[in-house]
Order: sequence, then C-alpha cells, then structure tokens
Amino acid sequence: MSGPGHNSGETPHLDRACDHAQLRKMDAVELKHVAEELRRETIAAVAGTGGHLGAGLGVVELTVALHHVFDTPRDRLIWDVGHQAYPHKILTGRRDRISTLRQGGGLSGFTKRSESEFDPFGAAHSSTSISAALGMAVARDFNGDKRHCIAVIGDGSMSAGMAYEAMNNAGAMRARLIVILNDNNMSIAPPVGAMSSYLSRLISSRPYVGLRSLAREVASHLPKPLFQAAERAEEFARGMVAGGGTLFEEMGFYYVGPIDGHNLDHLLPILRNVRDSRDDRPVLIHVITQKGKGHPFGKEAEDRYHAVNKFDLQVANDGVLKGAAKPAGAKAPTYTRVFADALIDAADKDPKIVAVTAAMPSGTGLDLFAKKHPKRCFDVGIAEQHAVTFAAGMAADGLKPFVAIYSTFLQRGYDQVVHDVMLQSLPVRFALDRAGLVGADGATHAGIYDLAYLGCLPDFVVMAPGDEADLARMVATCAAYDQGPIAVRFPRGEGLGVAMPEPGEKIEIGKGRVLRDGNAVAILNLGGRLAECQKACDALAQQGLSATLADMRFLKPLDLDLVLRLARSHEVVLTVEEGSPGGFAAAVLQALANAGALDAGLRIRALTLPDRLIDHDTPERQYAEAGLDARAIVNSALAALGRAEKRA
Repeated sequence: MSGPGHNSGETPHLDRACDHAQLRKMDAVELKHVAEELRRETIAAVAGTGGHLGAGLGVVELTVALHHVFDTPRDRLIWDVGHQAYPHKILTGRRDRISTLRQGGGLSGFTKRSESEFDPFGAAHSSTSISAALGMAVARDFNGDKRHCIAVIGDGSMSAGMAYEAMNNAGAMRARLIVILNDNNMSIAPPVGAMSSYLSRLISSRPYVGLRSLAREVASHLPKPLFQAAERAEEFARGMVAGGGTLFEEMGFYYVGPIDGHNLDHLLPILRNVRDSRDDRPVLIHVITQKGKGHPFGKEAEDRYHAVNKFDLQVANDGVLKGAAKPAGAKAPTYTRVFADALIDAADKDPKIVAVTAAMPSGTGLDLFAKKHPKRCFDVGIAEQHAVTFAAGMAADGLKPFVAIYSTFLQRGYDQVVHDVMLQSLPVRFALDRAGLVGADGATHAGIYDLAYLGCLPDFVVMAPGDEADLARMVATCAAYDQGPIAVRFPRGEGLGVAMPEPGEKIEIGKGRVLRDGNAVAILNLGGRLAECQKACDALAQQGLSATLADMRFLKPLDLDLVLRLARSHEVVLTVEEGSPGGFAAAVLQALANAGALDAGLRIRALTLPDRLIDHDTPERQYAEAGLDARAIVNSALAALGRAEKRA
C-alpha cells in the first residue's frame, strides 16, 4: 500500500490493523499504538487534501474500538454526517487511496455506499443515522439475521428533531439497536473519570442487566405502592450513576455512560458488554471526546478544528506534528462576506432586522452579524425546519427575519417554507449560500435544486446575483421588501472583483439588466455563471458573432418584457443557470410558449446542470463536465446556428 505516512517502519501496528482479522486479535496495548498511528496518518492525509479534520481526530480511539469489537461490515456501522469517517476509511480498505480524498475521481469526504461495503449508509447531512440504523435493525429481524446495527451520532446532530423522532420510534418498538452519542462539547454531561467509567462498565454488564431485570420482576409482584416506590428508587440510583441518561431512559433506551471516548481501557469492555448483552432494548452509549484531539494547529486554533484547507506539515524536535496554513491569496471578497456586510449595514439602519442560522454562523457570515448585533442573531442548531417556522413567527409579528442557510440544507425545511411561509405570504427573507456546484464536498452539498423548488411557489420572489455587487444590492432589496417571501441565492467562493455599490442601493423587483448588446445570439444568464458568459461573448466575437448578454437577476418575477424583446431580435437565445432542470430555463420556455414566441421557430437552447449527479472535484472541472463553462456556452450557440467552432 501507499499513502501519506504509510511505511511499515513508521506504522507497524496500523499496517496490521488494516487487516480486520489481525485488528480483532490485538490487545489493548497494541490498539493504543494503532490509534496513535491512525491519528498521525489522518492528519497527514488531510494536510495533502484539505477537508474535515477535527471531527475525525475526535473519534480515532472510538473508530479503532468499534472495528475491534464488532464484526464489521457484517455488523452495520453508520456514521452520522460522515465527515468524521476518515480514520474509518483508512481502516477499511481505502488506506492506499486516502491521498485522493475529496479529489476528482477519488474518495468522497463522507460515507458512500458505492465506495465500500463498510459504508452501509451514505450521509453528509446530519441526524439521519439513528433512523437508518433502526431501519436496518428491522430488516435484520425480518430476515432472521443476528447482526448488530450501530449508529454513531455527534452531540451537534442531536439538535435536530429527526434524531429524537427516530429514538422515540426505536424505544417504542424495543428494537435491538446501539446508538453511540459522541459528546465532544461537554454539553450534556460533566467531565468523566475512573469512577464514572467503572460504574458505566458495571451497568452495561450482563450480570447487572440480568440482576436489574430480576429485581424488576420481583418488584412487579409487590403491592402497587411498593412497586412504584422501588421503581422510583431504582431510577434515582440510575440517575446518580448515569447523570444525563434520564431523558434517554424515558425514551425507552438503556443508557450507559458517560465514558471517556479516548480511553480504550474504558471503551473496550463497555462495547463488549453491550455487544454480548441479551437485553432486547435499544442501548445508548454516551461517549465524551475532544474534537480535534491531536490537531496540528493546537488548542489555540479551535476555529480550525472543523475543516481545513491544505497545509504544510513538519515534525518538530519533540516529534509533535505542527501545521501552517497556506495563504489563501484572495483577490476579491467572498460572496458570504459581502452578504454579511450588506446585512449588517441594513440592520444598522433598521432595528427590526434579525438573522437566523441553523448551526452555521461562520459558514453563512452571521458570526460577523452577531458581533455587531448579538441580541438580533439566533443560532437554532441543526434544525432547519424550526429555523424557517421560527422566522415565520417573527415575521408574523412585525420583525424582518433573514434566514441564512446553505441551499442544500434548506431542502430539510421545505415543508415549512411552503406551509408556514408561502401560504401565509409572510415576508421571510432567505439567503441561500453555496448555490450551484460546490467542489470537493460533492453531490450531497450541491445547491442545485433551489431554483426548481422555490420557483414553483406562488408569489415567491427569487433572485440570483451575477456578481458580488449585485448581491449587496439584493440584500438591501430583501430588507426593503415586505409583500411576501423573498430569496436570494448566491455561490460559494470569491466574487469577480467588481466595484461595489453604495450601501443600501437596491434594484427594481423583476427587472434584469443588459450588459452587452449584439444581434446574433442572446445569452440570458441567471446567477453565478455570469463571468463565463462574458468570456463566451468574447469568444463568439472572435468567431464573427455579436452577442447580447442579459443578466436576468430574477427567476420570479421573470422579466418577461426583456425576454420577449431579446427573443424577437436575435437568431438564437441561450439560457444559462447553475441549477437543475426545472428552474430558470423552464420558466423562460413556458413564458415564450405562452406568448407565442416559439411559433415562429425561435432557436433556443437551455444550459442547465445535467439530469444526473456530479461527483466531487474542483468547481472548474465540475462545471466543465456539466457543460456550463465558457467553451460549452460558445459551442451551444454555434451548434444552434449550424456552425462549427473556428480553431485559433
């Protein structure tokens, strides 16, 4: 095998551990060496590729323990979100490809069913693991199998209602299921030590479980008042031992914990006890971990724990890995920063403006807003459904909420967008970051469906800026709009470096703009492909064709006058959007058809993302594959005109 740091002289224990038969024969001392080597190799891999680092480093020992104790892949091991699964990938036959992580044609940054039999369920959004594991447990019982189903879910993912819906269902069904709560924020339980670990081992053991069942059986024959008193006493004793387990017990789970997730001497016996238990109830094991444990940037850089760009590694004199981030070299502000600055400016002028995010304050720029207006910024956790309806409630009573959510994550709150916002015509402002293709995070995070799923909603204004200056104008437009719901979707990454407008400058609802005039080809752009459209116009000019470029700005209301005018004055019309079929092109074609503009034989071509998934790669390669770069735009125009491209 080959890979970052992979050398039999450097990682002898990890070399053996990648053979699961060998891993299961190792003792605790050897497993500790495996964990140490696995942590170093995970750091080295991410140094070369970038990616989510902190979460994976926090579960190194847990990963080793789970694969040692359980018979994976026969036993189903499901990682919630999947961004912590890099160590899992190294241990499960993908070590030789770990240097391809998040690269075109390489390993996914998340779990993926098509990638390995050790990934029984794909994930990249949060809070799905318990539902999936419960479904697999039911399938196991239907098929008469004996395998275990284990869901590993982080405490952050427990802020989503779906996790509790699944636990409530599992408890009611008394399904044999193991849930491991990876608590890396100390948000549920106090610090744990040897006594807590001892008590957890005790209550997870077969003798204790059997004795507890026997005691409950005996108590059930007592008079009701005595039985109830015994039950309360037992619950009190359990509460003294288990601390935060009362909630989970009430939901029908047998609670074990909290235990130290970095101490294999604690983890291994408890996992074995749970594995070998004959109790038929679901079990929750509460594990305390440190996110980013062993992180090369040190504790003083906790903001870098979650995800990192590529970085340089060096081995210090004391043998500790250290890293230095490579400079980004940004030439223009990011769209996220432009949105944040424009929202702060609007809020400075209007005290009714508030902001809502679903556990992504830094990703959406609302961390900057919160510094300026801390009492007007609300992080509701990983709860997009709640975020939307929460904002609807504020809008109903006169506030002006901006809901800042990644496009891909708003999918999780779509019913609330329809039922709680649109049907009541409430002026909730949606700021959809990461619209379009997003590069290394791949299909799970692509924001490509919003034009279709918002464009079909009545009286919903939907905007998409072609550059960062227009984004600033659209934020101001949202702030001033009170007639109903309004959304602005914008891409990831840097802007085009254009001059910024005066603060507070707005645009007219439903009106596009013509940036270049021509007579042969009309290019109607919506959103972040504007720069590629400009390049395409230049290339068409070299072919002897003059092109009109219209930045349409609005999906709804569509600038029908502009569309009809360009359709009647050009030989070919191209629509360009970084969205799925069913969005902007569909709206334009329907408008032209209804106006009779297609009856005269207008040649129109719709450039959308293809009707298939596009895997992780660089954004440039993704858009080239999708046929949405400048060359593809030129070729579409020439093909519509029946001409071939002239080679320079």
